[in-house]
Amino acid sequence: MTGSALDLTGAELAALAPGRLRREPPAQGDLIDRPRGDHDLQPEPTDVPDEAAAVAAAVLVPIVLRPEGPTVLLTQRAAALRSHAAQIAFPGGRVDAVDGSPVITALRETEEEIGLPRQQIRTIGFLDAYLTGTGYRIVPVVGLIEPPFALTLNRHEVDDAFEAPLAFFLDPANHRRDGRQWKGRHRTYYAMPFGDRYIWGATAGMLRNLYERLAANGTG
Repeated sequence: MTGSALDLTGAELAALAPGRLRREPPAQGDLIDRPRGDHDLQPEPTDVPDEAAAVAAAVLVPIVLRPEGPTVLLTQRAAALRSHAAQIAFPGGRVDAVDGSPVITALRETEEEIGLPRQQIRTIGFLDAYLTGTGYRIVPVVGLIEPPFALTLNRHEVDDAFEAPLAFFLDPANHRRDGRQWKGRHRTYYAMPFGDRYIWGATAGMLRNLYERLAANGTG
């Protein structure tokens, strides 16, 4: 590797990531290796969401191997959606009973949302599970994408898709703690604004986890 994790080339990332990411999906109910979540960030003790009652979900963390440097492919959810409308997100959704694994869920949802064929995605590992305050247990699946490719957005679910440099998310100077009132309490969360895109909540939390594993020598 020629530089710090902030300067990874596509080849360096592909070589480094398998040793830093989880090799298997995080197991549900592990009392030692508990899921991450915004509950970790609260200034006062708060109830941890019930993992057993959470809805199983998976997302793809798509890293595009651009010649000028890797990028992260993100979506902007449709403004007409009933929940999390217009928020920045990874492609993904609920695990269907027929899926069999979070990898299949993440690839299926990615194909349905943005039209990226699963054959163009090489999955290389997992991040830690993420519990949301809205009752989901998300398994992030990290995948590499070789350009060129074309996207076809499902306008019922996605208004836009865009790429941001991986180096931006691997620089802790771009990570901040924001907060707001939610259900009568002040809640804090990670935020990583990129231009006019406000990336926050679970998406920023998972990107923070990616940073910790790639740039801060996370293992697991």
